[in-house]
Amino acid sequence: MVPGVTSTLLLAGPDRTAVAKRSPLSITEVRWAIAATALFLLGFGAKLAGAPPWAWWALLLACYVAGGWEPALSGINALRERTLDVDLLMIVAAIGAASIGQVVDGGLLIVIFATSGALEAVLTQRTADSVRGLLDLAPQRACLLTDEGEREVDAETLRIGDEILVRPGERIGADGTVADGHSEADEASITGEPLPVPKRPGNDVFAGSLNGTGALRVRVTRDPQDSVIARIVAMVEQASATKAKTQLFIEKIEQRYSVAMVAVTLALFTVPLLFGAALEPTLLRAMTFMIVASPCALVLATMPPLLAAIANAGKRGVLVKSAVAMEQLGTVDAVALDKTGTLTEGTPHVVTGRDDVLSLAAAAEQFSEHPIGRAIVAAARERGLSIPSAADFQATPGVGVTARVSGQVVVVRRYDSSDHTAVEVVVDDRQAGVIELADRVRPSSEAAVGELAVLTGRSPVLLTGDNHAVAQRVAADVGITDVRAGLLPQDKVRAVREMSGKVLFVGDGVNDAPALATAHAGIALGRKGSDLTVDTADAVVVGDDLTVVPAVVALARRARRVVIANLAIAGAFIVVLSIWDLVGTLPLPLGVAGHEGSTVLVALNGMRLLSGRWWKR
Repeated sequence: MVPGVTSTLLLAGPDRTAVAKRSPLSITEVRWAIAATALFLLGFGAKLAGAPPWAWWALLLACYVAGGWEPALSGINALRERTLDVDLLMIVAAIGAASIGQVVDGGLLIVIFATSGALEAVLTQRTADSVRGLLDLAPQRACLLTDEGEREVDAETLRIGDEILVRPGERIGADGTVADGHSEADEASITGEPLPVPKRPGNDVFAGSLNGTGALRVRVTRDPQDSVIARIVAMVEQASATKAKTQLFIEKIEQRYSVAMVAVTLALFTVPLLFGAALEPTLLRAMTFMIVASPCALVLATMPPLLAAIANAGKRGVLVKSAVAMEQLGTVDAVALDKTGTLTEGTPHVVTGRDDVLSLAAAAEQFSEHPIGRAIVAAARERGLSIPSAADFQATPGVGVTARVSGQVVVVRRYDSSDHTAVEVVVDDRQAGVIELADRVRPSSEAAVGELAVLTGRSPVLLTGDNHAVAQRVAADVGITDVRAGLLPQDKVRAVREMSGKVLFVGDGVNDAPALATAHAGIALGRKGSDLTVDTADAVVVGDDLTVVPAVVALARRARRVVIANLAIAGAFIVVLSIWDLVGTLPLPLGVAGHEGSTVLVALNGMRLLSGRWWKR
């Protein structure tokens, strides 16, 4: 174990401060572990070759320094804070072994300890690197309109009543109301709505949503600290703090065990001396007990399987952020799924429309950057339709486009439809037809839903902010029967809490972040997922293939089974060797071999999960 690695990175939970910046910790630990191993091999080889004692003693003591200085320093710092570091106990045991002439056994302790710690640091750092580079959710700056003109300010300094200018393509800096201008805003990350929403004077806008092709003057109606984004972040922090209590309990148990082990060791040393026992055998027994009773094997019983599973998942496009997260994924027995951008692709596609109408609409839309326009042009090309040239193109934000096609004036504009997004195509003031569009279900969604149902024994639940008709249609396509639609972020949180069992929530939008943090475990879609959602989730799917979700859950369950088996092996070694030392005479070399052998055994057993054969989809 490397001091600080587990406590900083693996107990961080959804608080990702620990992975915000690159750290040279893993590189440093690897170098010191290599140095300690090389010195040990040189010293042990020199002893076997018959070199003078001072030569191999010097090499082995140098091994102690290379592999033990950092754990010792960390342990001393822990003592200053009135906590007992197990790593320090191992250093003390190694020094105790050297003090009675067992310098090789102590050196072996140091080498295995340093090597396992370096491995843990490397795997943990690799996981941290996988989730680095996320951007802030909301814009940091805003263009404030004053009597003197425009002025760029920090978004957090805005106050109710201020007016800001939002140019095309910029993110809106505050919750407010449109005072002037026409545009569209991409609010998918806030509301779950997959298509840009038209914005005119009087319409509300949200901080962090993306402005479309028009310029907007927005009057701030909420203090930045009370915006929708700020409230979502607050809910995430609250749920994250709740999760951390479990880790505090684990730390307390570890502290109590360490204190008890030290107390027994001291008793084994002092009590026999009071009754006239010889110093050297008494010290040898006490040091042997400290070694065999050390919980290092128990610690390594847990970490290698989880970290190996993290590395395995990372190679296949799932970034699990910590060993705690992997463990939580292995215990889920219920699943809730978002719709837009999770089960669906989050972009519109044409579902109905005559070829002649689609051809005219594509001609008019071919210069448009609007998602609907791009979808219409793409559909025409997929059908192999001819797209005539167009002139006098004009786009009206939030309304539609107008162009002259083959001498006719073609208008493509919004059209009311209950189940789909629709546009009306008008040619020379007469309706030519209607084109309906809808968000497309991901090809992998149905298979993923089926596999999750098999894993958990019950069908996943669909939680969405979209309307009920659309939600039911998507649910029917993927095989979900329990549908809860029209949900705001707080409603999703409530729904997750009301579900029985340990819930896994899978989502991608900002509106999913509170539910991700509240659930027992959360997985975010990273390619199109919002920054806050990716930051909040316990794991991130890099690609668009949802079948990796049941695959990583299955891998986490395998890792959990390996952890349980390792704990049984490590516990059995500790109990047997400790009893042997207490009631009999356990030779120190045999105690070291048994203790370190069990440590290596559980570590290698855990590392099996690095193999690709454990990843099944």
